Amino acid sequence: MGDQAMHAIYRQTWEELTAPGAMFEVVTTNVRGQPLRAYRNAPKNIREFWQSTAAFGDNAYLVYEEERLTYRQTHERVNALAAWLVAQGVGPGDYVAVAMRNYPEWMQAYWATLMVGGIVVGMNAWWVSHEMAYALNDSRPRVMILDEERLARFLPIRDDVPPMTLLGVRLSDPATNITPFESAIAAGRGQPVPEVDIDPDADACIFYTSGTTGHPKGAQLTHRGCLSNMFSLAFAGALMTGVAAKRGLVQADTPAVPPATLITTPLFHVTANNCGAYATTMAGGALVHMYRWDAGEALQLIERERITSMSGVPVMARELISHPDFASRDTSSLVALSGGGAQLQPDLVGKIDETVATARPGTGYGMTETCGIITSISGDFFVAKPASCGPAMPVYETRLVDADGNDVAPGMPGELWVRGAQVIRGYLNRAEATASSITDGWLHTGDMARIDEEGFLFIVDRIKDMVLRGGENVYCAEVESALFTHPAVAETSVFGVPDDRLGEEVAAAVFLKPGASATAGELRDHCAGLISKHKVPRYLVFVDEPLPRNASGKFLKRELRDRYAQQLIG
Repeated sequence: MGDQAMHAIYRQTWEELTAPGAMFEVVTTNVRGQPLRAYRNAPKNIREFWQSTAAFGDNAYLVYEEERLTYRQTHERVNALAAWLVAQGVGPGDYVAVAMRNYPEWMQAYWATLMVGGIVVGMNAWWVSHEMAYALNDSRPRVMILDEERLARFLPIRDDVPPMTLLGVRLSDPATNITPFESAIAAGRGQPVPEVDIDPDADACIFYTSGTTGHPKGAQLTHRGCLSNMFSLAFAGALMTGVAAKRGLVQADTPAVPPATLITTPLFHVTANNCGAYATTMAGGALVHMYRWDAGEALQLIERERITSMSGVPVMARELISHPDFASRDTSSLVALSGGGAQLQPDLVGKIDETVATARPGTGYGMTETCGIITSISGDFFVAKPASCGPAMPVYETRLVDADGNDVAPGMPGELWVRGAQVIRGYLNRAEATASSITDGWLHTGDMARIDEEGFLFIVDRIKDMVLRGGENVYCAEVESALFTHPAVAETSVFGVPDDRLGEEVAAAVFLKPGASATAGELRDHCAGLISKHKVPRYLVFVDEPLPRNASGKFLKRELRDRYAQQLIG
């Protein structure tokens, strides 16, 4: 089937799914004074959604090492914890901070807080003491739920933050005035959870964006935004299933099997929480937790738990399929191997499609500020357009604008602005930052993009990561994609360094695969065959260990630039 015919089926299926009366019907509704697109059939609030999942009963839900909880068991524990939170004075609008690694208690704390109208504050598990203090003074939670590692970082700053009730998770030696998690469950079991009417546009959680300078900003994700993202994910899945059925690739009435998702990235970010956890919970599937990312362990879990999907930052998929144990492990349960949080390099799209017999590549582009995805692409469409991140989901309006906020000419790149139900309410206690980032409901993504004739977006680069070389824009993602096609390159990150003549020059940090070798000249020659000469890195630095990453797995480009710029230019 040709591309034109395939896209005609795609568009037809899209229109059927969003038509009046259909599951994903889109309407325009008033959200905070703005007429925004929203899904008519989305639940009113997250409490309503979570309560509906009790119907999954004895399906496996939370899996961690040898521990397993069904939906029935999890609902009992969530109700008990919700009752305990109410006894601590938590009600609508109160903050509950969650500071732990990806233990099963994370999602229990999340659902319990939202059940009573509280607001979850996702604490970055990598934060050191003073960073924790900033977020706690910013959000002023009534309760904080934390594990042993976070407790050790919190105790030195306890007197520097507002008083709060502490709930300890998996503490080897519970300290005085810290309630053990299981004690809270026991105290709340059998106690009633009050009925609360939660506004769809009330805050559901605060997720802090890392930022490049200064303190992080607490993005205010709403109930409507989180549930709209869940529906966008469901729509993307239904779209591809419908297209496949029309193409005769699957039976339209094939019974759905509850998914099992490997959670590889932190639950204090939208990738794991709003995308992985919500989508899987909506389908009655299991969330399989990892203590920390390890490709070998991931392969074992895929085999043991019959994992159907894994989504993390792109480097995780790359490490998985290149692991020495990949061929000897049973990965036949996988139907989707996705990447998000950073651009999935075009070479990796093909490698996933060729290497994993049962799984198709996929990606979603999004932000904390959109409660999850803006676009989605997978399967044959991704293979055909590996540099694209797909079309914007139905609840979005999109614009591409220049530096003055004016729409650019068709086909030209510009900063992507989006508007719709998934956009955050703003930044906690940061009215100025909110005003500079959201104009009349339009979120300024800070990403340069172009849109092709079929409506598929191509993220060119982050604006701040663009290298301005002699008046020419060099987009780092394009250079990185070229470097990644060299067989010796395991990891690379491209950045700009100062240049007296050209303003900036292109530089790259490169980590080679074990046992592989390559010289700077070889890599430049390789790139010269793929990208324009002015884009080929003038400077290359070879590092002896994997590149530094943040908590969500993204390379720390600014740190690399600061570390190597002076060394490279002498």
